[in-house]
Amino acid sequence: MKDVISMVKDLSRPKLLVRTAKIGAEDYRRKTHLKRVLGVAALPKSSAALMALLSQEAELNAARRDKDPTYRLAVHLDVLIAIIGETRRHRATHPA
Repeated sequence: MKDVISMVKDLSRPKLLVRTAKIGAEDYRRKTHLKRVLGVAALPKSSAALMALLSQEAELNAARRDKDPTYRLAVHLDVLIAIIGETRRHRATHPA
């Protein structure tokens, strides 16, 4: 089984989507952003947060690819921003 960072590295999304999320991640604030995106009161550890975010992102990406009318780009960006922010946090707290 892959570790969570390997799972993040394996994501392949459109360049414009990733570039926009990276810009948004510069203003990522875990306490407010992650609570809103995950819909939780207590913040999980970064690895648990990443697993939940990756699950949400997979569903959003499937909706995007299927051209589902319920797909919302802003929600997808929020999740990608959180993934980038949590990956940075995880790497900082779990050195290789």
